[in-house]
Order: sequence, then structure tokens, then C-alpha cells
Amino acid sequence: VQLQAYGGGLVQAGDSLRLSCTASRRTSSNNAMGWFRQAPGKEREFVACIDWRGGSTVYTDSVKGRFAISRDNGQSTVYLQMSTLKPEDTAVYYCAVAKGPYGSSWPSGYLYWGQGTLVTVSS
Repeated sequence: VQLQAYGGGLVQAGDSLRLSCTASRRTSSNNAMGWFRQAPGKEREFVACIDWRGGSTVYTDSVKGRFAISRDNGQSTVYLQMSTLKPEDTAVYYCAVAKGPYGSSWPSGYLYWGQGTLVTVSS
């Protein structure tokens, strides 16, 4: 399974951005999907995940109320709607397909990873 993430860019603090990630085939529709991010000089961190049906979501505390993860299984796509962006959200964002139907906040819980899309938030 190949994942293609896109939608990153340079925005100002307070702006919104939507990331998308499309899987090369529909294997991902039976698996949870997640978003992680990695800022320069930092380890990759969990951002959000969504279960295989799209009925359950989990977020890291720093993005709760600002980010929303969703998915379209028909399109094999997962989205990350980001609002009220802050400079500390600047990172490369990665999408991933989980090993099972329910997501994890640990990178080890994921099988396939996208190549990442850069989000830069200026103050």
C-alpha cells in the first residue's frame, strides 16, 4: 500500500489548512488511519487517529478542538482539517495505515506510511 499525502504549505498563525492522504488501494478501509508529525530536531509525535469505520477518533491534547480527522473509505482517503494553526504546529505531517481496525498513538502500531507533507505556520 502506498500513501500519498498532500495539502501542506506555508500559512499564517490562525489560518486553516486541510491535509489529505490517499491510499493506493482499498486495504486501508479495514484499518484505522492516523496522522503523525515531526518538527525539526524532534521525534515523530502522534496527532490523531480514526478507526476503520470513522466512528471513533483520538487526538493529542495539543490539537484538541483545533484539528479534525475524517475519512472517506470509498476514496481510500483520510483528511486532517487543521484550524487556528499555531507556529508550534510547524512540522512534516505523515499519514499512516494502522495494523488493525483501531488506531494507536504509537508509531509501532502502523504498517504503512506516507512520504509526509510540510506544514509551516508563520507568526
